[in-house]
Order: sequence, then structure tokens, then C-alpha cells
Amino acid sequence: MNGINLSMIIISVPPILLALTLHEYAHGYIAYRFGDPTAKLMGRLTLNPLAHLDPFGTIMIFLVRFGWAKPVPINPFNFRDQKYGSAKVAAAGPAANIVIALVFGLALRFLPELANFPGLFLMFSYIVFINILLALFNLLPLPPLDGSHIFFTFLPDSMRSLRMFLNQYGLFVLLFILFFFFGWLYSLVRSVFIFIVGTPLF
Repeated sequence: MNGINLSMIIISVPPILLALTLHEYAHGYIAYRFGDPTAKLMGRLTLNPLAHLDPFGTIMIFLVRFGWAKPVPINPFNFRDQKYGSAKVAAAGPAANIVIALVFGLALRFLPELANFPGLFLMFSYIVFINILLALFNLLPLPPLDGSHIFFTFLPDSMRSLRMFLNQYGLFVLLFILFFFFGWLYSLVRSVFIFIVGTPLF
């Protein structure tokens, strides 16, 4: 491993941990506010990244600088709002990532003196990019992503067969999209990044 790769890992891993941790924490916190203590009882209502890391997902962070966390355990039957509770809890994760992207992205846009600190500037840029990517990716309406819970909440009963199909084959559809259409998602993430920050990442 050369110095460049090591420095890129050092810079990119903290933003990934931040994005994954706050994403999962947001799910657990909103679920708790809506009456479900499952995440709290299982020690997942915490900002400690170690509580949320998935072993294989953690390895992938170091291999490809992108990974995933363990989903926060949630029992939707505890929600006071049985109609929209699942959608609100599902939306909390991507919403947290969007807020993070806006905070750091606007800092990059309106604090030009950050450019005097290249390492910090690059880390902030990664924070924005990774959080946009995580938010948009999770909003895809395919199981097991957050977007599926939002989509199913508003899907009429007359389209129950679509729900059954996505629950059964959604993962395969998702893999197909990742293999053949990830470039489109990347282009969208890049466009949102430029919209927030004002300049491209690369």
C-alpha cells in the first residue's frame, strides 16, 4: 500500500463512519420517539460507531472506501403512528445524511479559507459526497433499503402484487441496478454535490 492510498483511507474512513453512524442513530432515535424502545434496549441508540458497524461492511470500508452498518432493530408494532410510523422512521436515516451534507457542503461553499487546509477541505468534501450517496442510494424504493418502507406506506392495496414482487425479488433488482446503472446514480450524486458546494469533488 503506497502513501497515497494510505492517506486517502485516513481521510475517507472518518466521513464514512460519520455517515453510517448518524444514519443508523437517526433511525433508532425517531423510532424511540414514536414509541419503540427496541434500539435503546439493544444498545443501538448511541453515537458510538462500534455499536453500529457490520464486520463485513467494515472490511469493505478499507477495501473500497465504502461500506455499510448493521440495521438498527425496530419493531413497528410499537409505533404510536401505525399508518405512517414506518415511513417516518425509514426517512430519518436519509434525512440525517442530507442534513450532514448540507452543513458541511455550505461550509465549503461559504468558508473559502478552508481551501488553505487541503486535508480538512478534502475530508469535508468526502463527508458531503458520501452522505449524498448514502441518502440517495437508500431512497431507492427497493427492499431492503429505506426507500422501500416509504414506498410501501403509500402504495395502494390494489398494487399489493407489486409489493410482494419487490419483497421477493427486490434484492436482485437492486443488484442489477448497481451493476448496470450505478453510473447514473453517481452522476446524480455528483450533480447534487455541485449544487450544494458549487464546485465538483474531482
